[in-house]
Amino acid sequence: MRRFGLYDATRGLTTAIAAGTAGLLLWLATHVGQQTTPRFWASMGIVAGAGLVVALAQALGGWTKGLRLRLSPGTFLIGFLPALVVAGWILMATQPGNGWHEGRIASWSSSLGVLNVVHDLGLWHGVLAFGLGLMLGLSLDTVPAGDEVVVERTPATALDRPAADEPVTAEREAALAAEPHTVAVGPRDEG
Repeated sequence: MRRFGLYDATRGLTTAIAAGTAGLLLWLATHVGQQTTPRFWASMGIVAGAGLVVALAQALGGWTKGLRLRLSPGTFLIGFLPALVVAGWILMATQPGNGWHEGRIASWSSSLGVLNVVHDLGLWHGVLAFGLGLMLGLSLDTVPAGDEVVVERTPATALDRPAADEPVTAEREAALAAEPHTVAVGPRDEG
């Protein structure tokens, strides 16, 4: 059985540092406040950053394996963007103050029959922002450092060759399949 002592310790330490950093960011968000629209969005951005830090800890904890980060396009498009639309909709509908979208988002939510859901989930706007940061971080993936796309060539088959090459190719293949020729090197023993 393999032992993962250094790897586990590194991931544990990275996770602990991320948890502390996320806690510090959440504490900072409480000092920004949510009394006005700009403060609300600043606070939500900091909370989203805390979620991102937690997700990045898991990816960066694998640095001992020589991995590098990359954005996973499929996860970003299928996982993060829909979450961004839904959570962004709820956050915009429940933000304090007023703006160009204040009545518009609530009206659209009412027309779609989701106004109660939007207001209920809006009570948890910090969780939504944290989740958005987490989802963004989960869109990142680790790949081995120096991972390049390798194109393997397959041997040519009879279907890949033009018909005019068939006799020549057949002769070559027959010659290669025959016994190899041996050549004596060095003084000849004439005994």
